[in-house]
Amino acid sequence: MELVLNIFYMLCGIAALYYGADFLVKGGVDIAKRLGISSLVIGLTLVAFATSAPELAVSVSSALGGNSDIALGNVIGSNISNIGLILGICGCILPLNVNRQLLKFDTPVMIISAIIVSVIYLSTGEISRIWGIVCFLLLIAYCIRNIYASRKETAQEEKNPSVYPVWLAIIIIAASLGILVGGAKIFLLSAVYFAKLLNLSDAVIGLTVVAVGTSLPELATSIVAVCKGEKDIAIGNVVGSNIFNTLGILGLTAVIKPIDNASLNYIDFAVMGFLSILLMIFMCSGKKLNRFESAVILLTYIAYTIYLCC
Repeated sequence: MELVLNIFYMLCGIAALYYGADFLVKGGVDIAKRLGISSLVIGLTLVAFATSAPELAVSVSSALGGNSDIALGNVIGSNISNIGLILGICGCILPLNVNRQLLKFDTPVMIISAIIVSVIYLSTGEISRIWGIVCFLLLIAYCIRNIYASRKETAQEEKNPSVYPVWLAIIIIAASLGILVGGAKIFLLSAVYFAKLLNLSDAVIGLTVVAVGTSLPELATSIVAVCKGEKDIAIGNVVGSNIFNTLGILGLTAVIKPIDNASLNYIDFAVMGFLSILLMIFMCSGKKLNRFESAVILLTYIAYTIYLCC
């Protein structure tokens, strides 16, 4: 009976993720039109940070509970699954054109932030409160720069009329976020149940099941965005989420409680860095992420997951 219930919960979680993502994209696009900023920046900030809420909740609660394996593994694993799984699947569905801003600024920021966190942890064995504060301040500076630059770029352009009244757009975003987070939580609980049946360690569960589970809002949002033709939101959501995960979630978690004694090794950090750099290389070739490149990214993620579980 317990097995049947967990399968039912998983299906309910998937349904909630789809509908939550659908309305989040609609609300995000409307807010972008109203504020006169690009869909890319909405994807990099509002949508990315909103869909990263499950990662924040899991990492903070795990750190407070003394489980650094899941606190750190969740973020590193989510960054890996965001690129390998989400962009891999989205690019296989439909090739993704790459905005120039992603090449010039946002993707390099994602790579640099991943390198900073990797060097800090691998050299010191922890992410201290001081480094947490530094990372969080870097995130704030990144957001301010993006919003300012986008408003300056679009100041001379004709604004598209928004679809919803401002109060309704806010309600749509808030409600869709609640549905997304709830759906992810339901799915995650059932996924952890199946992982425990397979006797997986906490580190592996954090890097795979928890990481993918907390990345489900990004996956659902990006796939829905691609299907609706909002490719900037799809790819901006992933790049922005990775930046928020690395600087914001690890930063805030470390401020609350320093992260140390996790059993992750250099391979996990190396895979995160490798996929980030590989994504940048593919983006630069032809200014798009085509189906072949997306398949390579997806297969890399699958190979890494198999390595973890073996």
